[in-house]
Amino acid sequence: MPAPSVFCTRPFLAGKRQLLTNLCKTSVDFKQCRNMRLLRFQGPTGPRLAAERKDGHVVDLNACAELELTTPGDTIEFLTAGPALWETAERSVKSGKHALRVNDKCYLAPLLKSDKVIGVCSNYADHCVELGVPVPVEPVLFSKFSSCLVGPTSSIHSSSETQTLDWEVELAVVIGKQGKNIVERKAMSHVFGYTVAHDVSERTWQLQKNSGQFLIGKAMDSFCPIGPVIVSKDEIADPHNLTLRTKVNGILKQDSNTSQLVHRIPALITFISRFFTLLPGDIILTGTPPGVGCFMKPPQYLKEGDVVECEVEGIGCIRNAVRRPDAA
Repeated sequence: MPAPSVFCTRPFLAGKRQLLTNLCKTSVDFKQCRNMRLLRFQGPTGPRLAAERKDGHVVDLNACAELELTTPGDTIEFLTAGPALWETAERSVKSGKHALRVNDKCYLAPLLKSDKVIGVCSNYADHCVELGVPVPVEPVLFSKFSSCLVGPTSSIHSSSETQTLDWEVELAVVIGKQGKNIVERKAMSHVFGYTVAHDVSERTWQLQKNSGQFLIGKAMDSFCPIGPVIVSKDEIADPHNLTLRTKVNGILKQDSNTSQLVHRIPALITFISRFFTLLPGDIILTGTPPGVGCFMKPPQYLKEGDVVECEVEGIGCIRNAVRRPDAA
C-alpha cells in the first residue's frame, strides 16, 4: 500500500487536533465553578475567603491547603486562578472540612480591588418610562472606583457633599475570565457569577454640577455596597428573570424584574469589551429599575440614619445604613 499523502494526513491531523481542542474547551466550560456561593468574612486574624454550604456553614477556603491560596481573603486571586482551582474548591466545599458557623454580620464585601466597576445608565425599559426618555440604542456607561466597594452591612457615608443621596438596586455581573473584543455568543463564558449591588448616587453632583459628568456623583467612597455573596453563574437559571427590590426603612421603593433589561448581559459584555479589557474581578452594574427617589413627586432622598435594603432573587439581600464616616 502506498504511503499516505501528506496532503491527506495533515488536514486529518489538523481536524483531530481541532476536535480535541473543542472537547477541552467544552470540558473547561462545563467544569467552570459550580454550586458556589463565594464570600469574605472577618476572621480573628483578618479577612478570609469562604463559600457557603446549604447546611448553613461556610467553608474557610484559605484553610484548605489543597487550594494553595497565598493571600487570605483575596477573591481576585481565586478568580484569576481559573477553572482548575475552582473545581478543587468545589470538592473542598463538598467535603465539609474547615466548615464553621459565621454570623452574617461578619460578612465583608465579597470582592475588593476590582480593576473596573462599570455602570450602565437607563438600562431598564420601565425605568426609561419613568425618566420619560427613549431606550438607549447603545449602552450608556459610567464608572466607579474600587474604593466605592463596601460590604453588605457597611455604612454608606454621608457628608456635607451628600445632600441628595439616592438608592439604586442592581444585579452585578462578576467577570471570571479576561477578554477583549468578546463576541456575544461567547460572552457568558467570561462570567464567573453574580452579586447584589447598591449603586448609591449623589444626584446634585451627578445631574447638576461638574458640567454633567457623572463621576463625582457616582464614585464617592462607600457608593457601591455589594454582597452578601457572589453566586456562580450556574446557580442562576436565568439572570434575565430575577426579581429585584429596594426598601428604605422597611418601605418598598423599587420592585421590578431583570426581564426589563434593555441591553442584556451578553450584549453588555460585548459592547464594553470593544473598548476595555475585562479582567477577573471586574464588576458590571447592569442598571436599576424604576422607583429611585429623585424622580418621585416630591423627590425623596436618603438622610443620616436611614437603612437601605437591596435584594436580588437567588442571591440575597444587603442592608446598609447611612452614617457620617466618623460615626460609622
